[in-house]
Amino acid sequence: MEFVITIDGPAASGKSSVIRGLSKLFSIPWVSTGAFYRGLAYAAIELKIDLDDKEKLTELAMSDVWRVEMTPEKTLVWFKDTDVTEKIGHESVGNAASRISHYPEVRSSLLDHQRQCAFKDKGLVAEGRDCGTVVFPQAEVKVYLTASSEHRAQRRAQELGMDEKELVIQQKQRDQQDSTRKVAPLQIPKDALVVDTTQMTLN
Repeated sequence: MEFVITIDGPAASGKSSVIRGLSKLFSIPWVSTGAFYRGLAYAAIELKIDLDDKEKLTELAMSDVWRVEMTPEKTLVWFKDTDVTEKIGHESVGNAASRISHYPEVRSSLLDHQRQCAFKDKGLVAEGRDCGTVVFPQAEVKVYLTASSEHRAQRRAQELGMDEKELVIQQKQRDQQDSTRKVAPLQIPKDALVVDTTQMTLN
């Protein structure tokens, strides 16, 4: 496996901002593995696929109707050849992504796609919920970013223009879903450096 840095943590803990900085610093590609789940969830919603239908979700995961593309600035998601990257950032899509990520069949169908992001001779910085524990368990460097629920909601509210109090409720629900699912739950990798970003600037 090529040199890999993983950054895991809950929503709005600073993962995407930090990962872009590391990518530029080391001149290596980066990917948000959560984009795979958000992309799949968005496609399922658009195609009106039942989010409880594991078989159809697994089929959709392998379909070419949607795809993930890595760029220096962001991880892009395309649906029917339309860039829907901004749309998958909505909390409704995030909640749907958290819901379908509970299914082992779905996670298994996306795992190879995520691992293939580590290009030969280029390495990778990967961020998500289970990068250091499941996707790249042998990564050379593992970081777990966290922050208070209120601070994370404040960041996301500024980003999306939503009500901060409502986001606190939604994020706590997602944290609960992600940390208690039976397959690949959100957890701190045993060999990870834990960083609380609540009082930190990006630099």
